[in-house]
Amino acid sequence: MENKNAYALREDEKAGSVYLQEDVVASIACLAATRDIDGVLGIYDGSQEARKIKGSGKAPKGVSIDIHHGVVDVDLNISILYGYNVPSICQKVQSKVKSMIENMTGMKVGSVNLRIAGLSMRP
Repeated sequence: MENKNAYALREDEKAGSVYLQEDVVASIACLAATRDIDGVLGIYDGSQEARKIKGSGKAPKGVSIDIHHGVVDVDLNISILYGYNVPSICQKVQSKVKSMIENMTGMKVGSVNLRIAGLSMRP
């Protein structure tokens, strides 16, 4: 049961295999980046509005996942609120995304790259 956009978490002839879709890892990253971090408005997808992710299972535009040999690299475009300290927000987002992906998938996170792609005066 191979899938082009899936990573094998476990392959065992007796117990079976477990594959993780890249979109699931992307959703984990998006949810981690946009929940409970003051100053983050949402994932910026190129439209006029940043989007809070509701866990739909589909990775939105504005996030890219690259998995090689069990190591995940994440690129996120985020929109922030005016008046917040950008380096502080970024450190919190990077730490939370890394922690959630590693805890939920067992994979190592190599990098979490952020692009501040939007700024808003309103929450």
